[in-house]
Amino acid sequence: MAFMIAQRAYIKLFLITKVEQRRGYGYQMLEEMKEEFKPFGYVPPLSEIYRALHELVQEGVLYRTKQLKGNDPSVDFQEIVLYHFTEDGRDKAKLYKKQMKADLDRCIGMLQKAVQDNYN
Repeated sequence: MAFMIAQRAYIKLFLITKVEQRRGYGYQMLEEMKEEFKPFGYVPPLSEIYRALHELVQEGVLYRTKQLKGNDPSVDFQEIVLYHFTEDGRDKAKLYKKQMKADLDRCIGMLQKAVQDNYN
């Protein structure tokens, strides 16, 4: 068992939640993650976001579709890749989140023990 959870596992958990909330494409999810974790001094690497998304696709949790970013195809030609759950992806995501919850609880306990043992 690992000491703490791996960065990519943590990012995958975040990405699954974003897809559940219908927040579709990688760069958008990266920007939201940067903003949400700014108070903690954590900036997720862009490469890790895309590696995690690719793993979720390979694992059959997500699939990708492409669409133009803007509403006017005559003006906006930027194509984005949106992520959606596969037919059984929601079940796989639910199982992954359940497993991650157990890991997160273990990590929280270890961190609380370190604070209690060393700073009280």
